[in-house]
Amino acid sequence: MNRKLSDEVSTLRRVVKPLAGICLLLLVSLLTFSRAHHSYAQTRGSLSLVGDIKVDESRVEGKKPASLTVVLYTLGGSDVVGRQTVPLNGRYRFNNLASTEYEIGIEVENNEVARVHVLVSGRPGSEIQKDLEFEWKGIGGTARNKPSTISTSDLYHRESANDSLFKQAQQAVDKKRYDDAIILLKRIVDSDNQDFQAWSELGTTYLLLDKKGEAEKAYEKAGEVRPTFLLAFLNLGRVRMAEKKFEDAVSSFTRALEIDPASAEANLLIGEAYLQMKKGSKAVGYLKEAARLGRPEARLRLATLYDAVGMKDQAAGEYQQFLQEKPDYPSRKQLEQYISANKKP
Repeated sequence: MNRKLSDEVSTLRRVVKPLAGICLLLLVSLLTFSRAHHSYAQTRGSLSLVGDIKVDESRVEGKKPASLTVVLYTLGGSDVVGRQTVPLNGRYRFNNLASTEYEIGIEVENNEVARVHVLVSGRPGSEIQKDLEFEWKGIGGTARNKPSTISTSDLYHRESANDSLFKQAQQAVDKKRYDDAIILLKRIVDSDNQDFQAWSELGTTYLLLDKKGEAEKAYEKAGEVRPTFLLAFLNLGRVRMAEKKFEDAVSSFTRALEIDPASAEANLLIGEAYLQMKKGSKAVGYLKEAARLGRPEARLRLATLYDAVGMKDQAAGEYQQFLQEKPDYPSRKQLEQYISANKKP
C-alpha cells in the first residue's frame, strides 16, 4: 500500500464510524460493476427501455405544462444516451441499449424534478418497463415525485418567436436531429443572451453529440446568467467529471449545494468526485448525507470504499442496509455472500 493510500486509510479509520445511511452511488460497487460489464458485452445494443408517464392532475387547477422531458443518462450522469419529450400520461421508449445501469432524468420546463436509477438487463431483444408517476402540486402546476420540487424562479418566459424556436429545437432533439437543434438553440441565445434554459438545452444537445467541451461552455453560460439555476451546475459538474476535471467538478457541485443543501444528487456527485481524487475521507460525509436524502444505491459506493481499505465489516453493513431498501436488487445473492463472509456477529 503506497503512502498516500495508507494515509487515507488512517484518516478513514478515524473519521468513519458505523453509518446509519448512505446515498446513491454513481459508480456501482466493484462486484456489481464486473457483473454489469460482462452483461454489457453479451447484449450490447439489443435491449429497450420503455415506460408510461402517469401524472395526477386532480389537485391543481389552471394551466399546467403539457409535457415532460425524459433524459436517459449513463450511470453517473456524465453522458446523455437519449432525450425525448413525452406528453402527460404518454409513453417513452429508448431502443438499442446495452445491458448496464442508467439514470432517468425527468425535466419540466427544462428543470430537473427527479432522477431515477434503472438496471437494463435481460436476453437480447428484451424490453424493460419502468413506469414513472408524478402529481402536479402548487401554484402553476409544479410537478413533483415525492420530495422533488421545481422553483418558479427557474421558469423562463421568452418571446413568442424564440418560444417557437425552442419548441422546434425540442422536436429536433426528439427526432435525433441534433445538429438542427443546435442551430435553433444558437439562434435563441444570439437574440436573448439571458435565456439560461436555452443555454442549458444547448449543453445537453452537445452532450448527445459527445461534444463535451462545447457542452461545458454552454452549461457555464447557463449558470453565469442564472446563478441560482441548480440543474446547470449539476450538469456542468457531470461534464467535468467525464472530462476527469475532478477539482473543477467539486467546484460546480459545491455551488449546487450552496443553492440547495438538500440536493441528494449534488451530495452524491461531490462525494464521487472526491473518491475519484482519492480523497475518500472527504467523500464519506457527502455520501452519508446523500443516503439520508433518499438515494440508497449510494450505499454500494460506500461499501466499495470500505472494502478497498479493509473495513469489510462496515462494507457488509452497507450492503445489508442497501438490500433492506432494495430487496429486489438483481445482484442480491452476490451481496448476501459478501455479507455472510464479512459481517461480524
